[in-house]
Amino acid sequence: MIIKLMRRGLPALALAALPLLATALPAAADTPAAKKTTLTELMPLQGAAAARAPLPLFEAIDRIPVAEEHRAGYKRDLYKHWNRGLNATDGCDTRKEVILTEAVRAPQTAAGCKLTGGTWRSAYDNLVVTDAARLDVDHFVPLAEVYDSEQTPWSAARREAYANDQASPDTLIAVSAASNRSKADKDPAEWLPSDGSYHCTYAATWVGTKLRWDLAVDEAERQALLGLAEDCPATTVVYETAP
Repeated sequence: MIIKLMRRGLPALALAALPLLATALPAAADTPAAKKTTLTELMPLQGAAAARAPLPLFEAIDRIPVAEEHRAGYKRDLYKHWNRGLNATDGCDTRKEVILTEAVRAPQTAAGCKLTGGTWRSAYDNLVVTDAARLDVDHFVPLAEVYDSEQTPWSAARREAYANDQASPDTLIAVSAASNRSKADKDPAEWLPSDGSYHCTYAATWVGTKLRWDLAVDEAERQALLGLAEDCPATTVVYETAP
């Protein structure tokens, strides 16, 4: 969890000097040392059989099967969320737990997991957000895209597991509501974060999530990812296969 905070956030002391409103930050270079996927290598993986060595982005993309999308029959409520989270006794559901985990400056938590104060950095648009109500918790690969990409129909339990996956630091991410709603259910062929310095990390995290959950890509999506990989030669992907 600490590594996740360091990866997605800014140092708390630096943010303390910022005004308490949503504001753009200077874009940081997307160097290998700053990449979320590179830092993920330091995360402990559950079980040696599930562990993966770092893969160059091109190689990771090549491991994803290519298939046409199939949207017919999709309903958002097929993916039950949010559930009671990792701690069923803390009064916080998965969404609130992710928001608490990703806070750069922790909010105060009242009864019913009501959050006040706190500071977050929204990676998609490089904004500092100081009101939890202005955050969305995004499924990095959107639920509709997951449905499109399931190679065989998932069980209800597997869909709920994906929709609330906190075992990986990548499946869920707290971002500004505006950036999440701009993304909607689009894949990288249709949408990329407005913060260009995040594109390499975005591509690697998308690919790692698809590999973790054994999801396919369509041809347009694959070509978009390959195009991003050309611009991200140092980017690596590390993932752990979901149970």
